[in-house]
Parts: sequence; C-alpha cells; structure tokens
Amino acid sequence: MEWNLIFFVNSVLLGVGLAMDAFSVSIANALGESQMKKGRMCFIAGVYAFFQFAMPMIGWICVHTIVEYFEKFDDFIPWIALVLLLYIGGKMLWEAFHDDGEGKDDDEKNRKLTFAVLLIQGIATSIDALSVGFTIADYGLLMAFIASLIIAVVTFAICMTGLLIGKKVGNHLGKKATILGGIILIGIGIEIFVKGVFF
Repeated sequence: MEWNLIFFVNSVLLGVGLAMDAFSVSIANALGESQMKKGRMCFIAGVYAFFQFAMPMIGWICVHTIVEYFEKFDDFIPWIALVLLLYIGGKMLWEAFHDDGEGKDDDEKNRKLTFAVLLIQGIATSIDALSVGFTIADYGLLMAFIASLIIAVVTFAICMTGLLIGKKVGNHLGKKATILGGIILIGIGIEIFVKGVFF
C-alpha cells in the first residue's frame, strides 16, 4: 500500500463505519446525563477514540504474530459485545423503572456514567475493530499507526456529535431518556451480534 489520497480516504471511511456504534452509545449516554459538561464530553469521546485506535493496532500486531489464535478469538467478538451491551443497557432500564421519584439528586448521580462502565462501553463498541487488523495487514507499522490514528480522530468527532445530540434530546425527554438510552445500547449489542454471527 502506498501513501496516497486513497489511503487517507479509506482510513476516514473506515473510521466512519467503525464509529457508528460508539456514536449511538454516545447519544445513549448523553440522554441519561443531559447536564454533561464539555470537558466530560471530550473525555468520553476521547475514551471511545482511544479504543478505536488501539483495537485495529492490536489486530494488526496479532495478524503479524499470532494469526492462528487471533482467528479463533475472532469468533467470540460478537458474543463479548452482546453480553457487555446487554448488561449496560439492562442496568439503565432497571434504574429507570425502579426510580420512585425520591432522592432525585442521588438517582442522577447513580445514573451518571462511571469510568468502569465507560471502559466496558469502549471495549464493546470497538472490539469488532480488531478484525480491521486483517484489512490493514498489508500496511507497514507506520501506515497501520496512521490509519488507526485517523480512525480515532474520526471517532472522536462523531462521538462528540452524538453526545451533543443526546444532550439536546435528553433535556426534553427527562426520565424517558434513560429508558431510550438503555434500549439503544441493547439494540446495538444485538446488531453487533447478528452482524458478526450471521453475516
């Protein structure tokens, strides 16, 4: 592969495709936390961008070292994403339906996205990007690094957009926003699973 316009266009398009799940999760997160500040939004988008950078690089390294084991692990990717997102989405729905209206400030704090949950979401929405290691297998190390960096930048921009959309909608929906957020996460988990297993 050569350093040309096609390389950069392909990397951007790859970034857009890979970022769609993270985009939807960003909307879901902002729906449940409509007062989110810009610094926090940048941090959340940055975590997703980091994982979207790391996964293709890990995939590339695996292809160039332990191909046989990586191919076997590839079959488990849809299952891992499904379990993680069903858990997080189910938790959001549980909290929304078991909110009795008392101690509203405490409930809002509990629903706030924790770092641990954010890491799980980052892994769940980017784990399919491991397979991109096969796509960029013919790249040299530097090209693979730059392609992954472009994917990360595109992901960051798309996730920031998702967070802004979710914030706006969340302000109008109130408690229903958490229910919608949970449904979105469960839907993404099922979509990743179906796409990975049947297609």
